Amino acid sequence: MSTATSVPAEAGPAEAGPARTVPAEAGPARTVPAMLALTEDGPGRYLVTQPAEPAEGRDVVFSGQLLGQTIMAAAASAPGKEVRAVHAIFARAGTYTKPIVLEVDPMHAGRTWASDTVTAVQDGRLLCRSLVLLHTAEPDLMRHAPPMPAEVPPPDQLEDGPGQVFPGGKLRPVPGERTADGVPLHLVWHRFPGPLGPQAAHQAVLTWSTCGVIIGLAMRPHRDTVKIEEAHLKLSTGVIGHSIHFVEPLDATRWHLVVTEGTQAAGGRIYGSGSVFTEDGRLVATFQQDAMAKAAEHTLDPRRSM
Repeated sequence: MSTATSVPAEAGPAEAGPARTVPAEAGPARTVPAMLALTEDGPGRYLVTQPAEPAEGRDVVFSGQLLGQTIMAAAASAPGKEVRAVHAIFARAGTYTKPIVLEVDPMHAGRTWASDTVTAVQDGRLLCRSLVLLHTAEPDLMRHAPPMPAEVPPPDQLEDGPGQVFPGGKLRPVPGERTADGVPLHLVWHRFPGPLGPQAAHQAVLTWSTCGVIIGLAMRPHRDTVKIEEAHLKLSTGVIGHSIHFVEPLDATRWHLVVTEGTQAAGGRIYGSGSVFTEDGRLVATFQQDAMAKAAEHTLDPRRSM
């Protein structure tokens, strides 16, 4: 698998000069996990770091990886601002065996707001394109937010469990199968036990954990007829669009409750959403996802198929 330190020369323009690692504005490189370190490859171009192990055990680049790296690239392009929102569309699946380049195209940069389009390209083909909104925080004019769900055991009363999490991160699932008006819910505590550096890295690490739950969660009420174990074999599934809004600064090295709902399933599609709260109940992020889930026309190759 390729990494940002061993990308073939043909992946970038020769005139760009020697590549240099750019973790993000205002953060020492040593505190940024290697997965989030970007290698500058010319103006507005960054080579990403590929993981040592595939996130889902398949040769399909995980959506949470590209979103996290997109956040890092956008933050690097807008010094002094933080990412407020990312809206991504995944056009085709990427592979871990070839370099991925992020191309940042600024739309606007003012004193308070900035916006970029960030495009992930591999072998000359577009994988994903994101609209990224950045801002500088300002004083409250007013303030309100929804409460955290009630009767949730704190993380120190729970055990570490499995799930889709940034490499090195910790998850502590809340036991039981909760629902809200018949809609399935999934609650899990999340933290990364180590320094992360700039706010963009905290956002990127948290974003990873919001991407991999919704498809399986939406199948839960239908487990008698639809099984997540058949995904990429008899079922064609995959994330098509994902958005996340960061409504408050966050510290991903502390516990956060990620509340996900499989809101709707119909027509071969799934829509889900969620919210992220600090341990003391403060809302810090919300997210939404559009995904595909349909019967495959033929048996699929689980290593590469959606």
